[in-house]
Formats: sequence, structure tokens, C-alpha cells
Amino acid sequence: LFDTPLLLCRNQGLQPEQRFAKRALDLFVSSLGILVMSPFMLIIALCIYAYDRGPVLFKQERLTLGGRVFTLYKFRSMCVDAEKQLHKFAAMNERDGPVFKIANDPRVTRVGRFIRRTCIDELPQLLNILKGDMGIVGPRPALPNEVAAYTPHQMLRLQATPGLTCYWQIRKDDNTTFAEWVEMDLQYIQDQSFMVDLKIIFATFRIVFTGKGAC
Repeated sequence: LFDTPLLLCRNQGLQPEQRFAKRALDLFVSSLGILVMSPFMLIIALCIYAYDRGPVLFKQERLTLGGRVFTLYKFRSMCVDAEKQLHKFAAMNERDGPVFKIANDPRVTRVGRFIRRTCIDELPQLLNILKGDMGIVGPRPALPNEVAAYTPHQMLRLQATPGLTCYWQIRKDDNTTFAEWVEMDLQYIQDQSFMVDLKIIFATFRIVFTGKGAC
């Protein structure tokens, strides 16, 4: 009424058998991914180290279901002191809302540009999935400082376990606003099921292998 919602109806969460099926899928896909990709991941790790002798992994605090903090792993794609340099490029942010992103971030290394373009930098998150901090499919895990700027509506993103991929990853384009991103995540929370996850996983493989990644 006059742009004010009077009634909110939303999914009350997965049933126990659905949670079991989702977790089983997460364990199967992440274990298989680590097994198949481990030789390639070792090569990438050696390339990152050889480039500047810095750490291979980038570790960062993120929030999972219910706002619990966990440590997210990525292959390091930026210079070693990238986070200390963030304030220098704050004015170059190309995203609205609390998210920071620059298309041609000067902090990204040459190796980093390749692994970002091919989504390889995300592979260490398979370990996060094995640990149970993430799932294969779910809203991308947010930074604590981003969540601090969320509206009550945007806080609903924390009602699902974060994932490696979701609707936003397979539909994203450069014109996606933060509000649209949030709405896609909330739509996933409404839709989530074993079959929906399978469809998103297959769609993710397709866009990565065709070079139309949404990483």
C-alpha cells in the first residue's frame, strides 16, 4: 500500500531431508572437485608463489548462516598488501551499495588476471564447503563491513548458507545493481531445493567453460 509491504510471506527454510540432500550434494561435488583439480591447483599455487614470492592463499573473514564469522579461502590474485591499498582506490568503486569492485583493479597481478577471468581463484573455497562454512550453491558470503551497512531487508541474505555460486553468478552482467543482486539472492532462498542447486551448478559449469564467467 503506497509502496509499503503489508504482508511478507517467505520460505521458512529447508526440511531436514532437504538439508541432508543439499549437504550430501555439497560434500560430493567439493570432494570430487578437490580430487580432480588438485594437480591443477598445485600448478596455480606454484605460479602465484613464483610471481612475487608472496602467500599463495588469500584469507578473509566473511559471514555465513546467521551472521557467524568464518575464514574464506581464495587463491591470491592481488599484490601482497592489496587490502592496505584499498583506501587509495575507494573513489574508483564501480558498484553501488556496500560492495567494492573495480573492473581493472590496479592491485591485481598478471597471474591474478588469468585466474580471476577463469574463476580459478575461487577453487580453494571447496575446502570451505567441506568444512561446512559454505555450500556449492548459495548467496556469496559477505564481508562484515558490508553487512554493517545492510538494510533490514538485505539482512535476509544471512538466512541461507553462503555458496560458491548462485543466481547472481549465472545471470550477472556489468549493469547489475546491488539491489538487484540482493533480490536474486533472496529469490534463491525462496526457491532453494536439491533440483534448483543442480540446475545452478550445471549452468555455472557452462558459463565458466564458455568463457562467459560470472566470477
